[in-house]
Amino acid sequence: MSVETAALAGVEGVITAEQIAASASWLAGLQSRDGAIPWFTGAHCDPWNHVESAMALTVTGHVDAARAAYQWLAQRQLVNGAWFNYYRGRDVVDARLDTNVVAYVATGAYHYLLATGDVDFVARLWPHVRAAIDFVFSWRLSDGTVRWSLDGAGRAEGYALLTGSSSIYHAACCALALGERLGEDVERWRDPTAVLGHCVARHPGAFAPKNEFAMDWYYPVLSGAVTGPDAERRVDEGWERHVMEGLGVRCVSTSDWVTAAETAECAIALDAMGRPSLALDVFALTTRHRRDDGAYWTGLAYPQSRTFPDAEVTSYTAAAVILAADALTSSSGASDLFRHAALARPPERPEAGCPQRESRRASLEHS
Repeated sequence: MSVETAALAGVEGVITAEQIAASASWLAGLQSRDGAIPWFTGAHCDPWNHVESAMALTVTGHVDAARAAYQWLAQRQLVNGAWFNYYRGRDVVDARLDTNVVAYVATGAYHYLLATGDVDFVARLWPHVRAAIDFVFSWRLSDGTVRWSLDGAGRAEGYALLTGSSSIYHAACCALALGERLGEDVERWRDPTAVLGHCVARHPGAFAPKNEFAMDWYYPVLSGAVTGPDAERRVDEGWERHVMEGLGVRCVSTSDWVTAAETAECAIALDAMGRPSLALDVFALTTRHRRDDGAYWTGLAYPQSRTFPDAEVTSYTAAAVILAADALTSSSGASDLFRHAALARPPERPEAGCPQRESRRASLEHS
């Protein structure tokens, strides 16, 4: 079945429709014959960024390329539902199993459905999504968080990461929505998703401390786990630490290194929480990274304004910019995937033994 999507509109004063199309063509040109989308020519491919690139290809009309990307995933899924971290051609170059990386196929599959309406294709993807989410939730810790990975020898790490868990939460919400659309039984994921969202929103101490990374700042908001006044407060409190005014979002707060991907994702988070004007201002800063061929420098280090890593352009950076442009213009059917009111989420549910649960129970008993 032939499926087409409309061209993305430009973002006035920031990027034209023609420039978005050029970035999409550059991205499509990176794709290998087998469907893999590496970081750059000759580099490795990792499933999370591969999916993000497939999402960008979907909304820019490269639907066949996006399908090939998802088929590449389907062909390489392990019997336990996971994928290795890094691939280069037919070789595995990092055998770690990262739960966040594994979960992201659900976000991609639901995004594809929203953008194209192609139920038949996502129905074929569904067994792979189901196996992936089952794998991820099989590595829950007693507090409801999810171990971040298994190392190359299969040994499970003993802690969870906030950015990864936020992304898993959003992916699980996508899996619930996708399963419901397909008439599949997804009830076993509802409580684990609700508890994980609660942990992300209410228990920052449950995660390994990575506060210096910008993604730990905005991903709980981007995922929809933190909303309303809590999202406003989180963004405002971290702004000065993570944003270089007029330049973009630092990857790490301890370094004046700005990345276009973090800047674009932060813009999506701001749009998701209902700050479109500020989102537009932040998104405009990605133009500093743009090249004439439509690619984007991964990062710029200041005050010299030099590329870092040196002269590196990456698929996921162009993809993040494209997805932010879609969110800010509401061009595609998938443009509101990260908006807080758009994706139905299970009600927040405290984990067993949570002080908030006990406090709420006592309040009810005395009411």
